Amino acid sequence: MHFPTVALIGRYQDTGLDAPLRALAHMLTQAGRAVLIEADTARNTGVHEYPEATLQQIGEGASLAVVMGGDGTVLGAARYLARYGVPLVGINHGRLGFITDIALHDSQSALARVLDGDYQIEDRTLLQGSVWRGEQEMFSASALNDVVLNRAGRGGMIEMRVELDDAYMYTQRADGLIIATPTGSTAYALSANGPILHPGLDAMVLVPVAPQSLSNRPIVIPGSGVLSMTLTAMGRVEVGASVHFDMQTWSDLQPGDRITVQRAPHTVRFVHPQGYSFLSTLRRKLHWNQMPQATDNE
Repeated sequence: MHFPTVALIGRYQDTGLDAPLRALAHMLTQAGRAVLIEADTARNTGVHEYPEATLQQIGEGASLAVVMGGDGTVLGAARYLARYGVPLVGINHGRLGFITDIALHDSQSALARVLDGDYQIEDRTLLQGSVWRGEQEMFSASALNDVVLNRAGRGGMIEMRVELDDAYMYTQRADGLIIATPTGSTAYALSANGPILHPGLDAMVLVPVAPQSLSNRPIVIPGSGVLSMTLTAMGRVEVGASVHFDMQTWSDLQPGDRITVQRAPHTVRFVHPQGYSFLSTLRRKLHWNQMPQATDNE
């Protein structure tokens, strides 16, 4: 039997999530699978008919996690469950959704195909980052999308020294710097004019945000590299900044603090119904191949 124990995780802030969760749970039990409902999801949706479990218990006991929500919901579950090797299925209950590739109205039929063994596995790179003040580690977190170093709300540009594998790359003044995985290349990095990376690449992309010099362009580096970014002072003014690991923030950066980023020891494993194509997702989400509308003058 494929995936004998399936956990359901939902973006419980959404209204009306209880009905599709119950429908999925019913379908799974009819298919002979044991169902777990993530504890916060159960508490906020009122779905208490099935055993409830924390993310740790899901990691230790589930063979598949089905995440219903937007990409942000998947990010949180994926970061935590990666260490356990639990694969995820993403069902889009949001809007754009690059990693929640199954539409809500197709969720039951798509999941039925997965349970029948008609699926494909895809591993995605996870980043691990730390904030260092001297020799003391101040903060540590993982990120599936990106690590973002940016200026404080009212501050000017920040200045940072960037090294790759202990080799000096550049010193840059900008509003910020994005270090994105291939998964994150379609998130904030894309809006900052970074390139789209295919998820099959073992790479990271550095995308400056509003750099002072227009010659500072995005650069793709090997996924095996270790990045080090040191926040420096600008002239006589020490500039404040924060760093974000997906949605996890350290906001007390000080000049001299160093942020290290490298590939995490675990990957995030996604399960897709057979026939899934990243390129098809790009065409659909970015509206590629759409012909421009004719005007009255044409």
